[in-house]
Amino acid sequence: MEDLSAADWLVRAGTDWRRLVTFGPDGFEAYGRLRFIPDPDRPGQAEADVELPDDHPPDIEQARTALRALCGDGPATTPIFSCVWDGHPWTFLDPEAARGPLVVLPHRSYMLFAGDLGDIGRWEEEFGGGHPCPPPAFAWPADHSWCFTSDVDPHWAGIGASSAAIEALTARTELDIVRACPDRAPLGYSG
Repeated sequence: MEDLSAADWLVRAGTDWRRLVTFGPDGFEAYGRLRFIPDPDRPGQAEADVELPDDHPPDIEQARTALRALCGDGPATTPIFSCVWDGHPWTFLDPEAARGPLVVLPHRSYMLFAGDLGDIGRWEEEFGGGHPCPPPAFAWPADHSWCFTSDVDPHWAGIGASSAAIEALTARTELDIVRACPDRAPLGYSG
């Protein structure tokens, strides 16, 4: 996308960069974490030590479900913006997309896309050549009523939204979403 103004609210947020890339800008009523895998149950635990069932959904599918819920399970035509980190160790995007203007935050830069909720549903086909690809690093609606973040380091995605939206997300049984306080880092997995 040539016009990056839709991401100005992220660039100008004034939020500490670690918090910004893991929970979005300050100012939401509530925050939550979508745990792609369970939190570690002991210090020093590695992600490789986690045993998941064979039918455990990939991160992108969990993100899609959360994004649909944030859009009120509305139509696939619900407009949203999304950012993809340009530093993935494997390329799933057209190299031309990675060249062109980027949304730059401290320690990270992103390609910006405008589309709709249905586009997220087709990410593997559009961006990954049919292969798995990561969730968007950021996704949000034009009214900034919520912000979904999925940084490359944590085993979870952050969500900033209204208290009612976070409460509704934590009640969903097909997702592992818990309330969160962005000022308190949860236990993470070791290297």
